[in-house]
Amino acid sequence: MGSHRMPRKRSQYHHTPTHPVSEDEASNRIRLLMKLRSSGIHDTHVLAAMESIPRELFVEEAFRDHAWDDTALPIASGQTISQPAVVAWMTWALEIEPQMRVLEIGTGSGYQTAILAKLARRIYTIERHRDLLAQSEERFRQLKLTNIVTKHGDGSKGWKEAAPFERIIVTAAAAHIPAVLLDQLAPGGIMVVPVGGSVADQILLRVRKSEDGTISTQHLMNVRFVPLVEG
Repeated sequence: MGSHRMPRKRSQYHHTPTHPVSEDEASNRIRLLMKLRSSGIHDTHVLAAMESIPRELFVEEAFRDHAWDDTALPIASGQTISQPAVVAWMTWALEIEPQMRVLEIGTGSGYQTAILAKLARRIYTIERHRDLLAQSEERFRQLKLTNIVTKHGDGSKGWKEAAPFERIIVTAAAAHIPAVLLDQLAPGGIMVVPVGGSVADQILLRVRKSEDGTISTQHLMNVRFVPLVEG
């Protein structure tokens, strides 16, 4: 996977975090960022976004000491906060530009959402667990992220009223590429989605929709996500 991209202007929606950082957290944050760079993530905008979002704010108190470890962690409602390396690769794969509107399926803890909010004009995010969404909304307020629009509902149906979207990211695994979401992807758009019938068989796909509607896919990596549930 290459990471060569043209330089671009920094997003006008870049926010400075207000969350205080301890020396240990700062050290752990630097270590993680160095690991991401060594793994092939060289996009300075993605790295800056990840550095600016305090992951410890998005994990359960019991796991705070591991917030900057490169590992997935459990959160409420039987869900997980994704491994930072996976978040970084998915964000990189979207090729977000500052003017774009992004649809996220599965708000979860809100960690991925917050990172996207540093890079795009507006984020539309859907979560089926009301308690998770409420917690995420409070975190967005704490971080003064004002370009996020939230919805409690069935993510598998997308957000027809706000479509089309230049970018779509799905943070739960679908059995196949969701046709409904493809319909809501703008021509020239990109969708990043984990696909697979079982956890052992999941792959992360980058789906491109050409200006004439032709669909092409690229296998990025093997992943493990909770399933995309309808309803």
